[in-house]
Amino acid sequence: MIKPVLFVSALLLSLTPALPPAVVQDAPAYTASGSLVAPGNYREWVYLTSGVDMSYSATTDPDHHVFDNVFVNPESYRAFLATGTWPDKTTFVLEIRGAESPISINKRGHTQSTEVMGEELHVKDNGKWSFYDLPGGAKEAKLIPPPATCYTCHEQHAAVDTTFVQFYPTLLPIAKSKNTISPAFLKEMAAPTK
Repeated sequence: MIKPVLFVSALLLSLTPALPPAVVQDAPAYTASGSLVAPGNYREWVYLTSGVDMSYSATTDPDHHVFDNVFVNPESYRAFLATGTWPDKTTFVLEIRGAESPISINKRGHTQSTEVMGEELHVKDNGKWSFYDLPGGAKEAKLIPPPATCYTCHEQHAAVDTTFVQFYPTLLPIAKSKNTISPAFLKEMAAPTK
């Protein structure tokens, strides 16, 4: 004899319509001309880190300070937590803001300006990573064509899949535990510092 609870559960499952395949929300979208549509809600995405005065050059302007804030779309973040790699349709937003001081009661250090000085996007689409520049207030980001230095630098120095996971303190341990760190980054870290 079939127990009533099991029978009802089986009946409900058979009547439940199949769910459509998962659709990646916040996936990159493009205009007819090939520009990337700027994600308007990226500040609701997962915040990864902020850098202060980061530069790939040894010389910096001591009177000009900036913050870099990095966000990634939530679906890609969850996939990275599970696998240590970035899935297709991953979108990073680098938001650049000025550093201000003194502001209000803050007498030392810097706070971020309300003005966004620039935005750049790093997108994985159809298995390929691309970089885009988003001028202030624009709704469309323009492709930065290879072989711009952003491509070669990320390929040579990125910890995971051309992304600078080494600067994301909550994600680097995950990449290490999943063994997804790039050989180039491991070699770079093993090299003696000068």
